[in-house]
Order: sequence, then structure tokens, then C-alpha cells
Amino acid sequence: MLHSDTLGTGPDLIILHGLFGSGDNWRSIAKGLSEHYRVHLLDLPNHGRSPWIDRQSYPAFAEAVMEWLRDKGIERYHLMGHSMGGKVAMQMALGDLGAGIDRLIVVDIAPRAYPPHHQDIFGALNRIDLSQHKDRRSVDEALKDGIETAGIRQFILKSLYRNDKGELAWRFNLKALQDQYEDIAGEPDFKAPFEGPTLFIKGMNSQYITAEDQPAIRDRFPNAEAKLIEGAGHWPHAEKPAAFQRIIERFLAGG
Repeated sequence: MLHSDTLGTGPDLIILHGLFGSGDNWRSIAKGLSEHYRVHLLDLPNHGRSPWIDRQSYPAFAEAVMEWLRDKGIERYHLMGHSMGGKVAMQMALGDLGAGIDRLIVVDIAPRAYPPHHQDIFGALNRIDLSQHKDRRSVDEALKDGIETAGIRQFILKSLYRNDKGELAWRFNLKALQDQYEDIAGEPDFKAPFEGPTLFIKGMNSQYITAEDQPAIRDRFPNAEAKLIEGAGHWPHAEKPAAFQRIIERFLAGG
């Protein structure tokens, strides 16, 4: 069963994080939304505190979310996903698992396959022998060999923890994520269009959604609208949280 954390009361809002992340990455946004919604922060398989699985795919991730929903007795909900989590959300909406979705929010990702673009991160992570490091600062220094951007390193380091033996370890399943990266880079299945209200949010400085993606988005999500957030890249919820939250609140309220 997926690990989750729940904040607030009201209509259910499920949030799905991106690659190398966890639900906790969304805690500040969830706190703001929890005044009007019961917000659920899920850790997807092979991430955070959720179980590791041998074979990962978007259908497998989507089914894990549905199993969690059934266990919680949640039948109607809003669904928001960022990057990889956005593809999981689209996988649910575009197939047999989307019947319970009231409103769908996809953050800075399109329904298509992407060329490999995480090689530097995988390389940096594979070069690190965590047993040779005593603390987070030391790991951060080592990550600079391959990950120059401090913000990306800090994001990765959120998944660093001490296991039951007191050893530093990663919460994400690095081997599975790397071995099956092609599945993560691929596109979600498309069985039928999702007719419900849909919002795509793009960071103005991000290239994850382009003009060439618009036909595919229209085909799959005929009731989609788009919002751009100026001054933001691939993580608009972290880079421009106030603007991001206003957009989410308006959309979920039907505005």
C-alpha cells in the first residue's frame, strides 16, 4: 500500500509527485489548500516511504494509486500530478481508472515520450558511495560532480535518510528507476479521451510543454485549459508558490 499523508478537510484532492521526489515535496502547497480540501500527498512506488516494486510502468503506478483510493473508500476526487506524477494522473484519466476524477491538473508535462534527460543525475548518484559519507553536507558536495544546480541537489537530498542501521540511504529505488527509465520517459496509454475539466500548468521557462504538444493535449483532453506561470521553470509550485496556489484554487472552485 502506498504511503500517504493527509491534511485538511473537504473534497478530496490527490497530489502525485515527480521523479526522485515524494509527497512531502508538496507539503507547503498542501497546507495552503487544506483550508478547503482534504489533501492527500502520496508517495508513488519506488519513491518516498512507499514499497519498492520490481517492474514499474505507468499502468502499474496508476493501479497502485487506485488500490490506495479503494482502501481509503474515496470514490470522487480531484487529481493533480507533476512531471512523472502528471503522467500517472493522465494514465488514470485516459483509461479505465478515470471514472472518479472530478477535475484533473497536470503540472509541466505533456502526454508524450521524452528523450533521456536525467543521465547527469543518474551518473552523479551512481558515483556516490553513501557509506563513505557522514552527513548531508558531504553528500551534497559529492553530488556537485554531475549536478551543478543547487536547487536540483537540494531536491534530490530530500530523499536522503538514515535507515534502521543508522546508514545513509536513498528513499527512492535508484536501480529500478535507472534500469526502467525508458518506461518513465514514455507516454501514458491513451484508451479514451478524458472529458472532464482539465488544467495544464506550464512554467514559462520550462520546455517540457511546447506548442507541438497542443494537438495531442486537445485530442486526449478536449476540455483542457492552460495557464503559464511567469518566472517559473519545471517546478512552478516551488518557484512561484503563491501564483501557483491561486491558479489551483480558482480552477478547483470552477472559476
